[in-house]
Amino acid sequence: MSEKKLASDYFMEGLNCAESVIKAYNEEFGTDIPIRVASGLGGGCAVGNLCGAVNGACICASFVKGRDEVGEENPAKTYTRKIMQKTIDHYGTTECKSLKKDRVGCKEIVDFSYEALKEALK
Repeated sequence: MSEKKLASDYFMEGLNCAESVIKAYNEEFGTDIPIRVASGLGGGCAVGNLCGAVNGACICASFVKGRDEVGEENPAKTYTRKIMQKTIDHYGTTECKSLKKDRVGCKEIVDFSYEALKEALK
């Protein structure tokens, strides 16, 4: 039996930060969130804005807790808020550009975001 991979292992294999979080979630929880929904989100949506790993975690939370129809409650916002706030509390920002300026590596934030996702969904 193989050892469970970290989200950052998928990053090191060539997925971007957002894709890596989604891949790790799919593997651990048996979901089928298309990785392609996050292909343009790496590098802070390619311009250093919202961290792709954080964005990927929010996509997973939305997939699991989101709504399907207009008029339904939208509990996904609560889980997204938890992920965002945990990141801000820990790093002071969710912006890719600022994280890199503060020398937070992609591997670190990918694993942090994945753990923040799992904690938020508990």
